[in-house]
Amino acid sequence: MPTDCIPTLFDFAPVEGRKVVANFDGGAITSDAGGLLLGATDKVLGLTRRLAACFKDHRDPDLIEHRLETLLTQRITAIALGYEDLIDHDQLRHDPIMAVLAGKLTASRSDCAPVAGKSTLNRLELSKAQPTRYAKIAADTTAIENLFVDLFLDAHAAAPEEIILDLDATDDPLHGHQEGRFFHGYYDCYCYLPLYIFCGRHLLAAKLRPANIDACAGALEEAIRVVARIRTRWPRTRIILRADSGFCRDTLMAWAEGNTVDYLFGLARNKRLVAAIGAELQQAWLEAEATGKPARRFKELIWRTRKSWSCKRRVVAKAEWTEGKANPRFVVTSLPVEEIEAKRLYEDVYCARGQAENRIKECQLDLFADRTSAATMAAKQLRRWFSSFAYVLLCGLRRIGLAQTQFARASCGTIRLKLLKIGALVRISVRRVVFAMASGCPWRAEFALAHAALRRAAA
Repeated sequence: MPTDCIPTLFDFAPVEGRKVVANFDGGAITSDAGGLLLGATDKVLGLTRRLAACFKDHRDPDLIEHRLETLLTQRITAIALGYEDLIDHDQLRHDPIMAVLAGKLTASRSDCAPVAGKSTLNRLELSKAQPTRYAKIAADTTAIENLFVDLFLDAHAAAPEEIILDLDATDDPLHGHQEGRFFHGYYDCYCYLPLYIFCGRHLLAAKLRPANIDACAGALEEAIRVVARIRTRWPRTRIILRADSGFCRDTLMAWAEGNTVDYLFGLARNKRLVAAIGAELQQAWLEAEATGKPARRFKELIWRTRKSWSCKRRVVAKAEWTEGKANPRFVVTSLPVEEIEAKRLYEDVYCARGQAENRIKECQLDLFADRTSAATMAAKQLRRWFSSFAYVLLCGLRRIGLAQTQFARASCGTIRLKLLKIGALVRISVRRVVFAMASGCPWRAEFALAHAALRRAAA
């Protein structure tokens, strides 16, 4: 319904002598028709259905308009479609694509839309372990955490011989005096310090933490939980933990060594380590001076710190000279030298850790995991999980529906822009809901391939 402050007709510059005008009178039109692919992916994964089982709904079923699964579907798919704020849902609840994705075309009450608005969804995000008078939906946080691992396991038809779990921490800048707010010297801002665990593109854990802690704080507990759940299904799969020097702690390495888990961690350099590769740095400098190009050498060390390590461990050193200065780097690992030599260990295995940082960027930039405007840490954690499930949903679409297309390795933001943001006229009849999508969409072929692949996977 147009308001008095909004003109009913917009005039633009004429083209070939014809007036160009626009108006908001197109009727039932959506700009997110590609979201139908998200709905099909959700049916294959059973994501929102399984997530709903992680909550206890204590509302009176005779008095509610929006079921729990409807609320979860609405919130997660909206994030995947690019709507980060709860307030967006006061308009989205009238969008036909949201109604179709939620499986609810009409409301039972005349004063309600088919899907929920911001206030109802806000009560969902305020879920606690025990229901309250105003927040009667209780979240089982342990079940939610385990669901990420279960979805990862279900994504594989057979147990792989080996997997690498990437652990990483990142900053989540804060604005205002929020709960758990601390200044972090490295990031030079007030922030949170969330912990992520990935296996390739699969997200296995997303833990919100304050910033007044060591980067490795809580990593051991998360690794124990994730590894134990993986081994219940894949007892023979080899597991390798990989992380930067912030996770190089004796407690984590000692646990891995005692539980047949391998590791590959960065190791912060110091004077003793640099001195141990002095000859190799000299050789790299001479080669760089002669060729004018960066040069590197690798060296094996059996190393033990003076106080912090409980035993000697294998350390691989990279002695590099680049841009006119030394650039030594070190990693510590439980992988034996006879299995993988130093150069390949560093360049092919350890350096691949950088891909986990790209996954974090997708979660935080494309899917708004850094949106921390809720009042409590518990609500912020639940909101981060919703964003993380939106990531899992888009990864499922990429893995199942887009494997044979040019978007097989595309980022979540690219998939949204190219395949989800499609305009369509929606016609609803007694027997059908028809989305007449834009004829000029340049990605029609990829959409068709994704639809066919998802249909096969659901069969």
